[in-house]
Amino acid sequence: MKVDKRKLPEGWKLVKLGEVITFIKGKVPNKLSNIQEHSMVIYLSPEYLRGNINETFFCSVKNVILADNDIIILFDGSNAGEIFFAEKGAIASTMAKVDIQTKFIHKIFLYYVLKSYERLIKSQIKGSGIPHVEKNIFELLFAPLPPLPEQRKIAEILETIDIAIEKTDAIIEKYKRIKQGLMQDLLTKGVVSEGEGESERWRLRDENIDKFKDSPLGRIPEEWKIRKLDHREITIMITDGSHYSPQPVENSEYYIVNIENIINGKIEFETCKKISPKDYKKLVSNKCNPKYRDVLFTKDGTVGITLVFSGERNVVLLSSIAIIRPSNCLDSSYLKYSLETEQIKKQIDILIGGSVLKRIVLKDIKSLLIFIPPLPEQQRVASILSQIDEVIEKEQAYKEKLERIKKGLMEDLLTGKVRVNHLIEEE
Repeated sequence: MKVDKRKLPEGWKLVKLGEVITFIKGKVPNKLSNIQEHSMVIYLSPEYLRGNINETFFCSVKNVILADNDIIILFDGSNAGEIFFAEKGAIASTMAKVDIQTKFIHKIFLYYVLKSYERLIKSQIKGSGIPHVEKNIFELLFAPLPPLPEQRKIAEILETIDIAIEKTDAIIEKYKRIKQGLMQDLLTKGVVSEGEGESERWRLRDENIDKFKDSPLGRIPEEWKIRKLDHREITIMITDGSHYSPQPVENSEYYIVNIENIINGKIEFETCKKISPKDYKKLVSNKCNPKYRDVLFTKDGTVGITLVFSGERNVVLLSSIAIIRPSNCLDSSYLKYSLETEQIKKQIDILIGGSVLKRIVLKDIKSLLIFIPPLPEQQRVASILSQIDEVIEKEQAYKEKLERIKKGLMEDLLTGKVRVNHLIEEE
């Protein structure tokens, strides 16, 4: 947040953050042995503060600083500099509660001021061993303070958009859980068509009604097959990208894609390097370029991210990504979803073992076993899952829009570029 003292609205003042806040460090929480339930509180781990309720656990209140709707900052560790607005609970020694030293600062308003400086604070982290926040940085940061009624209104506006973002996040997680359940059913039981024409409907197979058989991957419908991924019936080619990276150039229509360029299941071309037409032609001759409807599969680092290549740009791949080209008997979208199943993940875990650097080699990718239903059933399964993905993508786009709006509002409201006086007067 850039603040120009000369452009502050009338009635606002600029205060040095180091003069109006102090920090109360947390302590190591006690273990839970022989502790009564009434003497325990939620332990506010970084994961819990980020909304991961699966990371919830309790600790003793003894020797632990309590946080009751306070601002929390992570002082030490790899995520030092992150700022949270905490519910009631207990914080560890790597965190600190922000203690406000004046009654003229609204707590939630201050939270958004600190959040606006979060990236800057993180960029100034010190320590070669355990990274930590330097307290002195707050002597260099300033907060523009409007009168308290205006602080409250600004905080209310920003809180409203944060609530909208949280609700959108909850919707996204809900649909992800629905998709996960559907994948387990559709990709192990499949669907069967009943009726014809307009009266046709699809239902999930039921082992009490339909015929199933044993297979190396468990019980499957009788019509299904189990095939290795490199079986000539289902795939034409399985290869990987280039094992050397050409020199990037500034202006080109040819892109080289690495695993870091795949974000949320898509190639983010803005993050990709560009290469010369000569290098592109050379890599194409080495079959490092995916074609329309090829399935891409990450094989180094984060193993198993999949996507169906849309073919919209001239792309070559680096070796961290495999190219799987399905035959006419295998639907690309169905293959993508199959490679995301628990059955595949278990096979991959066995193949890569306990190595620190996660990597799966081409011969092991080729050996993966997958379910092969008849092609119309593959397409129906893929269609159902694609509809869920479309909803998730729509909600993610809406969340990104809200986050852009919030960023703009913080810049405008916290610096006084846009005033909220008229809203206070209306009330």
